[in-house]
Amino acid sequence: MAAKRRSKIWDVDRNEATPESIYLNRRRFLKSVGAIGGAVAINGLGCKPAEEAKEDPTESPAPTNEIPPKQPKEIDLPKTPTSDLYPAKRTEAFSLDRPLTDEVVAATHNNFYEFTTAKDRVWELVSSLKIRPWTVDVAGLVNKPQRFDVDDLIRKMPLEERLYRFRCVETWAMAVPWTGFPLRELIKLVDPKSNAKYIRFTSFNRPDEVTTQRFGSFRWPYYEGLSMKEANNDLAMLVTGIYGHELPTQHGAPIRLIVPWKYGFKSIKSIERIEFVENQPGTFWNDLQPLEYSFHANVEPTVPHPRWSQADEWLIPDRSDSRPTQLYNGYEKQVAKLYG
Repeated sequence: MAAKRRSKIWDVDRNEATPESIYLNRRRFLKSVGAIGGAVAINGLGCKPAEEAKEDPTESPAPTNEIPPKQPKEIDLPKTPTSDLYPAKRTEAFSLDRPLTDEVVAATHNNFYEFTTAKDRVWELVSSLKIRPWTVDVAGLVNKPQRFDVDDLIRKMPLEERLYRFRCVETWAMAVPWTGFPLRELIKLVDPKSNAKYIRFTSFNRPDEVTTQRFGSFRWPYYEGLSMKEANNDLAMLVTGIYGHELPTQHGAPIRLIVPWKYGFKSIKSIERIEFVENQPGTFWNDLQPLEYSFHANVEPTVPHPRWSQADEWLIPDRSDSRPTQLYNGYEKQVAKLYG
């Protein structure tokens, strides 16, 4: 269990966050998902930039004013060898300036192109991916390369809950209670060599389990990257849980990355390999559309997407709840020094 941290600059009164009692009750969550009819559909946590593929699946759409209805069903939450570790203690330093996004909304609409380009169907299709057993290979320019069983890794680490803002390149935003551990804790375990300047993350490629990976225009697996300075920042987090329980598969189970000052597509899901390298690695969307998606992909309101402005954001699911986009998604004081 992580020790309580001292207050930091982004601290906001805990009273502004949704009380734990509202979202930690698993049975209530399952019941509410089954009962909701005509819930609104929104984009999801993976925030890969493109909408449903029509003519060009590599091109993402301009933000739309229409949010189609949907009829969600019950969602099965995972039961794993580390289920007893949730909920983890909330670290008070990571508070919010906005309410948490409703768990049902977050759980039933996602971007996860390995399964489908239809955001409102991801949660229905992800059960084909076997998330146990699961290993994570950590290799490259390290003195102690290792293959971790994911549950052994989770038990080694000081799990904590953090409330983070989340900003999509498509201009919508939300707030999420993630459970996980700082990425730098894993970095310490493998002891990087002095010439390791970047980290490359790779997701799964399992066409026997996820048949949609056999077809289409994308080259799997999904891959992302960070500089070592970014990876060692206090905000960078490897996530294994959400809303007080393990990650459902549509959120990137069993382990994913969260870098809250960047657009959501940088936060790669379902990680299988972490490699320390000397040169800046390619990344999935930057390789597909280099003029639209940069390697760093930082939230910068004065830097528009080539086809729409990033000056404002709206909090899902209420498009009328619009506000100015914050530089680095509100984490300027914590990360601006990385880019000076």
